Amino acid sequence: MGSAIRLSGLIILLAMLFAPAGLRAQQMRPHSMLVLDQSDRRGPFYYQVFVGLRDAVSAHGHAPTTVYTESVDLNRFGGEAYQEDFRQFLQAKYRDRPIGVVVAVGAAALELALRWRPQLWPDTPIVFSLVEEADFKRMRPPAYVTGGIVSSKLSDAVTAARAVVPDLKTVVLVGADWERQVLFRNWKDQAAAGIPGLDIIEIIGRPMPEIVERVAALPDHSAIIYTGLYSDGKGNYYPPSDALAFVAARASRPIVIAAETFLEAGGIGGFAIVPSLIGADAARRALRILDGEAPESLPPSVIDAVKPIFNWRQMQHWNVSEANLPKGSEIRFREPTILERYRWRAVALVTALLVQTTLIAFLLHERFMRRKAEVESGNRLSDLAHINRQATAGELSSSIAHELNQPLGSILTNAETAELILGSPRPDLQEVREIISDIKRDDLRASEVIRRMRSLLKRAPFEKKDIDLNQTMREAFDFLKLQASARNVAIYLQTSPQTLRVKGDPVQLQQVILNLVVNSMDAMAKMPYGRTIIGRTELNGDASAVISICDSGPGIPQDSLNDIFDPFFTTKEQGMGVGLSIARTIVLAHSGQLWAENQSGGGAVFHLSLPLAA
Repeated sequence: MGSAIRLSGLIILLAMLFAPAGLRAQQMRPHSMLVLDQSDRRGPFYYQVFVGLRDAVSAHGHAPTTVYTESVDLNRFGGEAYQEDFRQFLQAKYRDRPIGVVVAVGAAALELALRWRPQLWPDTPIVFSLVEEADFKRMRPPAYVTGGIVSSKLSDAVTAARAVVPDLKTVVLVGADWERQVLFRNWKDQAAAGIPGLDIIEIIGRPMPEIVERVAALPDHSAIIYTGLYSDGKGNYYPPSDALAFVAARASRPIVIAAETFLEAGGIGGFAIVPSLIGADAARRALRILDGEAPESLPPSVIDAVKPIFNWRQMQHWNVSEANLPKGSEIRFREPTILERYRWRAVALVTALLVQTTLIAFLLHERFMRRKAEVESGNRLSDLAHINRQATAGELSSSIAHELNQPLGSILTNAETAELILGSPRPDLQEVREIISDIKRDDLRASEVIRRMRSLLKRAPFEKKDIDLNQTMREAFDFLKLQASARNVAIYLQTSPQTLRVKGDPVQLQQVILNLVVNSMDAMAKMPYGRTIIGRTELNGDASAVISICDSGPGIPQDSLNDIFDPFFTTKEQGMGVGLSIARTIVLAHSGQLWAENQSGGGAVFHLSLPLAA
């Protein structure tokens, strides 16, 4: 028995020692990937490729993966010297960072990865994406390379053009030099071979002024097929979607596009490449390799990343019928119909009509016995409906419009800030993502305000939950930072060291805080300097927590201290006098108190007291 055990152990040891080196390396491969992007990831298309990759990696929860990204930006920089400098930069940067798999985005990036692999990533598999069929056949990558091949054909674009222009006679190709095209370079030979029954006009590699002049005077029965422009021919570079916006502003014919990110910039649609699908496919292949599969077991293949997608707004502009589109087409930016927009109201109206019809039928049946009751009930019902409509209209037109002003104003401020950042020479994408996140949060807050206000008007109970008042204050002040900076106001937050747990609705409580802070900003608007707001949270005994909003403004007139929370009372020229009234209503619904006073050293202070959660 002992001899058998020793023999088995010896066999296992020998198997481990003589296992193929590639298998051992595969099992020990670090869970990290380097994404080598041939363009600039700040552009919409390549950014969506990365979004698809990042989302797929994030969903791969059982093994954390480190993702590094590098943009070679070959659209604007090139040459052997630049590429060698970039290689040395990568060699120095990742000297102590082991890479488990290299993901090359684009044919040019794949070529560089294959050339640099012996020096930078020996024995490291390569996964490619965004490589067209002709480029793949030309490079014939070795077995340690796998990836998704993109198939984009000029014939598909012509099919889309015939769908939007049924009597099509001419197609106009607009784009950069064919040699600079990433995915559509092979269209040059397809265009040269001709398309039966169509004339082809090429506006390729021309300066932007010439392009916009020519697309403004195209013949009837023609369509533009846009492949991508990267500069204006004068040394200025921009994403192809931005260039499309310039072309679309002057184009006299619809523009067929071949990339999803061109859709919103003015393209009518077409068989468009969806970049997020390309990134997701590359991520799945890379993760399978990192999880132990050999790249040879994942042969390159054509991926289904081209979808018929069309722009509803452009379809309306060019009078294109949905019935003419290719089968299975997806339509973006469609405006909802009246029925779709007011579906629940229509259902409620129909239900009310049915109930009313039933009631009338019953009353008619009993008319001889209950005629007087019928008349009286009808009159009371009419009066009640009239009063209810007046009250609802008054509340909606005053309070909801006012309450939405802050989040909508913040959305505008954030959007303008993002526009300024993107216009800078080196925009901070992380800050832009945070601004977009803030805009989404503000949009959700605005929707939540409408829902909560409707609930309040209907005397519906709030959705209270256990929240941390310190966190609520932090989120509100974080939200106000940009607005305060734009208005030259310094805001500070001093939170209690203790956790302040209260029962409340975080959205409505944040709305109260926003109202108070914005009121303080408005009060200091005419001050040339010294605009300061301090927010505090503190424990008030064992039963309640207090929020204080202090400002350095002129304070509240003494004769107005008792009136500022009354509906429609305001000291602002453009004010409606409902903000503080609504804030007090919200606080009272939380079993709290809201009051104001002037500070001895100048300025006003608002106090909000809430009971602690049991």
